[in-house]
Amino acid sequence: MKKIHLISLLLLAALAGKAQTDGTRFIDELMAKMTLDEKIGQLNLMSAYDFVSAKTVNAKDQNIALINQGQVGAFYGLKDIDRMRSLQQLAMKRKNKIPFFFGMDVIHGLETTYPIPLAMASSWNPDLIRDYARHASMEATSLGINWLFSPMVDIAHDARWGRVAEGAGEDPYLGGIMARSYVEGYQGTAQIPMPIHSAIACVKHYALYGAAESGRDYNTVLMDRPTMMNLYMRPYYEACKAGAGSYMTAFNEFEGVPATANHYLIHDLLRTQWRFKGLVVTDATAIQEMTVHGIGDLQEVSARALKAGVDLDMNSQGFLKTLKKSLQEGKVSEEDINKACRHVLEMKWRLGLFQDPFRYLNKDRARQNVYTTEMKAHSRRVAQECQVLLKNDQQLLPLAPNKRIAVVGPFANNAEDMQGSWAMSSHSKESVTIYEGIKEAVAEAGGSVTTAQGSWIVSDSLTESTLVNGLLGFFIPNYKPVAVHERPLKALIQEAVNAAKEADIIVACLGESNAMNGEGASRADISIPEPQRELLRSLKETGKPVVLVLTTGRPLTLTWENDHIPAILCSWSLGDQAGRAIADVLFGKVNPSGKLTMSFPRQVGQCPIYYNHKSTGRPHPDHAPYRKFTSCYIDVVNAPLYPFGYGLSYTSFQYTPVQLSHATMNRDKGSVVATVNVTNTGTREGMTTVQLYIHAKQSTSTRPVKELRAFRKINLKAGEKQTVNFTLTPEDLKYFNHDLQYVCEPGSYDIMVGDNSENVQTAELKVL
Repeated sequence: MKKIHLISLLLLAALAGKAQTDGTRFIDELMAKMTLDEKIGQLNLMSAYDFVSAKTVNAKDQNIALINQGQVGAFYGLKDIDRMRSLQQLAMKRKNKIPFFFGMDVIHGLETTYPIPLAMASSWNPDLIRDYARHASMEATSLGINWLFSPMVDIAHDARWGRVAEGAGEDPYLGGIMARSYVEGYQGTAQIPMPIHSAIACVKHYALYGAAESGRDYNTVLMDRPTMMNLYMRPYYEACKAGAGSYMTAFNEFEGVPATANHYLIHDLLRTQWRFKGLVVTDATAIQEMTVHGIGDLQEVSARALKAGVDLDMNSQGFLKTLKKSLQEGKVSEEDINKACRHVLEMKWRLGLFQDPFRYLNKDRARQNVYTTEMKAHSRRVAQECQVLLKNDQQLLPLAPNKRIAVVGPFANNAEDMQGSWAMSSHSKESVTIYEGIKEAVAEAGGSVTTAQGSWIVSDSLTESTLVNGLLGFFIPNYKPVAVHERPLKALIQEAVNAAKEADIIVACLGESNAMNGEGASRADISIPEPQRELLRSLKETGKPVVLVLTTGRPLTLTWENDHIPAILCSWSLGDQAGRAIADVLFGKVNPSGKLTMSFPRQVGQCPIYYNHKSTGRPHPDHAPYRKFTSCYIDVVNAPLYPFGYGLSYTSFQYTPVQLSHATMNRDKGSVVATVNVTNTGTREGMTTVQLYIHAKQSTSTRPVKELRAFRKINLKAGEKQTVNFTLTPEDLKYFNHDLQYVCEPGSYDIMVGDNSENVQTAELKVL
């Protein structure tokens, strides 16, 4: 069987190589026939019809005129097959018949909405991510979309930044594993043309967007190169190694140059050192926005972006309007334009669009593969594994289904806010709410469920109206705004308290709406908004046990909640099947196994906060009280409320001390096996993620206090024991020193294994 499999792989490689050669020949011949204007036109990415970044008069007519003039290379923002076919037909009327490809932000599903990426990362299950990506790619391609603006792999240390919802959290190693899984799931094999169910991944945002100062979206990034390479760049690199077909530039600057024109980031690092051969696209209007950064007019910044290695201009039309003039003035060369044009055409060849421009535009596939029963069941399966149990005093959870339960709060029976940010589904109102999921779960057990809204989402009615209506009003013609704060807060709270008094258990559904996280949704205060906290305090005062279920797209400050509420479940935003998946965990059908991939601060003033920080010359123990002349706060301990890697279970696990197969290892070769035995000491079957961290005690450049280097998720029955082995090589100990050399240095290393970044056992390894 192995021999047959090897022959199959060799055959596929040979066929891919032939297809690549055929593609090179085809593109050479095509470009020889293209005019300069047509080549520049291929570098123009447009939003489709009325899906535009800024509303314009006659946008549809303007787009069609550009198509007829050969001045559009691709479109994004459509999932209507009839309209996409009409656009492709216009392209086929042109002399050279160069087809379009169609892009879309498929962040966590399209019509079938899955948990947000931060939630999926909390599963610590790369196979789950890869499987999700296969499903999402199948659904997207069935709707004509063959280019996915995903995965977002930005590492983020600051929960104030709303876009943490779209990423994998604060760790570069874990982020790199997840980035590979997304790319492999979306793109599948290297076959050319790509299988009809596969799409090109677009890795974003290149680079360092997650390090925006103060957590404020689109803000400046200040960083040295060793920090960049050690703490931020690994996920971008792993996506490249996995074969990602495209990258999207970031809005921020780096070293005084916006990322979209940053020659070092795009040309030197991505294209030269990493040998990336695919397509680089800007984010929406990023070229135009560089004029606001103050580095030149539209012509100047467009030329700089092209010279840096950008191929496709999203929405700015800077390439379209200025490159011809820049060529005449010697600011760009014809070779620069040809290189970018070739990257666009190569992607179209890879997608099989020259052979069949309409291969993705098949309504039968849409009927078979979009928002199906199977897709929704898979979304529920993923959502079950993403939730993180933060607190469970006296084993309040799981709940008995025969109890009287009051499900209250603004997210108790709120379908659309189960979706999360960047949800693109036309079925958002069909999401299963928490109330509906709990009601369904207790139906056959004799329990009962009541619900009440309980509070406003935020205090200010204008803010809440903007959150609820802002984006919808922008994109939906004749949208009728939803009224907010129609009822007094006190009346809402009293209604919820009355329901709670008649119940045995209170499930308080609080947190953030879709619009409170995601792009353009930075928060200076990341606590639960005050109206909701007032509700929670009132529920606590009833004396009934309270379970807090958090709908959120970011870590929140939960110090009061942790001190006063007996059970806290961070459900994140789970998508279509949120209510059922949450009920599965609340009633113990599923044992929670999620682990945090971002630290939860105690106070917002701790932000940015992350486990893999460096030591100072005057370190302070993370959990120790204030001591003057050390690196600490007067009013709060250094440690997060819930650390990276943390998450509880309905069972318990015991770890033996970590053992090393050898006490020494040569820095040039060899390996060491770290071993730990894990036993399920509870009464339920459950999963846990065994995490391995390293710390270099001496090095030529400073290193973090801990660095994740391996993990394994295991399932154990009650009483079962499993031996977990991690093989470490010099590669696992390498880092970029101050000269940007990637080295494993001699010295002593702590090898730490445990169930979160704070709860570890340590063995010492000497590297010779």
